[in-house]
Amino acid sequence: MPEQSKRYHVSSAVIATMPAHTEAILGEIAKMENVEIHGHGGGKIVVVIEGTSTGMLGECLTRISLLEGVIAANMVFEHVETEENGSDDRNTDAA
Repeated sequence: MPEQSKRYHVSSAVIATMPAHTEAILGEIAKMENVEIHGHGGGKIVVVIEGTSTGMLGECLTRISLLEGVIAANMVFEHVETEENGSDDRNTDAA
């Protein structure tokens, strides 16, 4: 049976927050698996989310959007890498 290919999804997202809630939101995001904060300022937070499917990224973004004080959480870019039999084929899809 041939080895199945593995897909890795990486997405960047911008989260707009109510400034009074930004620090608490940063704390909640920091606890989330597969999410990395890359910067914040002026009530906005930039994150990178990793997962094995677009759905997994979407679920994480939905969890973030439901945090108290989040105004909007929008995916900006998604990159997909496919690994087949040890090779490194790259596919890029913009959201």
